[in-house]
Amino acid sequence: MNKTTVLSMLMCCMLSTFAFANPQLLDKVAVVVDQGVILESEIDALVNTVKRNAIQNNQSLPSDQALRTQAIERLIVTNLQMQMAQRMGIQVSDPQLEQTIDNIAKQNNVSVDTLREELQKTGISFDEYRENLREELITGEVTRANVRRRIYISQDEVNNLISLLEEQGAEQAEYHLGHILIGFPPSPTDDDIESAKSRAEKVLELLNNGSDFKKIAIASSSGAKALEGGDMGWLNINAMPTLFAEVVQGKEKGELIGPLRSGAGFHILKIKDLRGVQNAKVEEVNARHILIKPSVILSEERARKMLQDIKQQVLDGEADFAALAKEHSEDPGSATRGGELGWNDPNIYVPAFKEALASLEPGEYADPFRTVHGWHLVQLLERRVSDATDKLKEDKAYQLLWNRKYAEETDAWIREMRDAAYIEVLAPTNDAD
Repeated sequence: MNKTTVLSMLMCCMLSTFAFANPQLLDKVAVVVDQGVILESEIDALVNTVKRNAIQNNQSLPSDQALRTQAIERLIVTNLQMQMAQRMGIQVSDPQLEQTIDNIAKQNNVSVDTLREELQKTGISFDEYRENLREELITGEVTRANVRRRIYISQDEVNNLISLLEEQGAEQAEYHLGHILIGFPPSPTDDDIESAKSRAEKVLELLNNGSDFKKIAIASSSGAKALEGGDMGWLNINAMPTLFAEVVQGKEKGELIGPLRSGAGFHILKIKDLRGVQNAKVEEVNARHILIKPSVILSEERARKMLQDIKQQVLDGEADFAALAKEHSEDPGSATRGGELGWNDPNIYVPAFKEALASLEPGEYADPFRTVHGWHLVQLLERRVSDATDKLKEDKAYQLLWNRKYAEETDAWIREMRDAAYIEVLAPTNDAD
């Protein structure tokens, strides 16, 4: 065949392919969120995850329409947080992510390979799990960075809570709460408030008549834990929002409370369980560390290797840890003290740092590890169990107040961020039916 014949045949094949090929829609933009978008596939993936978890927990669910609405709201908030993280320069590197996954596996007494296999059994790919975890770490850091500067605790508040704790004694009641929020818009009108109140009363009536709390929370709640069925977990009476603390005391397991009005809407609570014993002692750790932050000119591997070399020099007696901390550590709060962090409750540290300390005996060094702050070389100096001294009581009171205000301010910050954003839902809500 000559060249002309060959070219003619190729053109015929191409025209035939174009004539019979039908265009297929692989994905589409469902929501515009400021400078970002939410894809239809993201909504479907989150809805499927909630359904999968519900099946595993033998939990009934509301309609697909209600699930879709809640999924969109969750994804809007996450998308806004990820955009903010990009502006703030907050990232989670692959080494840090791998370290976090390794820690999760250790906490569950399994290997990473076993964790991968268990995820596959539940229909979750390991790549999907990794990226969801990366996103969770980033949004958590964004939230902490924005919320903690909104919190102010006065000494009078601390002293008043110390007095209350002393009156109540060493044993503190804890409540496992379910929460449903029937929200109203910013600057609500009287009609908005009355409508929300009416819906809240209807929800309470359904619950009193035996309706499933989790199902209604997923379908109707505007709260941050809606997709978890409104489960707020265990809360100490002094760590929960003030509005809740004032009404749960004296209530029995299974009781419903509400509607309670706040600036966000009307709240309905369920006392899912109670427990009353709280240990008055606390374990504290005294540690020191050297922090190295990777940069454009210092790679992740070089930062890790630098700390590994420092560790070996110290172990060989060739260098002094405190001197090297003063010279190299990029933690301004501890570097001038030779890296010493002082006595602290280990819960104040980020998870990877806390877990590293938990694995050490006094005097031991951890291998270099990564957190959101950079690479660390840590030595545990001492460990102790403290009684409820005046200092401990003050620290405890401050931490309880912090937890309470952090929860309240997190909800407020998320609402403000959401209300200030440009949101446009492009896909009709009945597409998911």
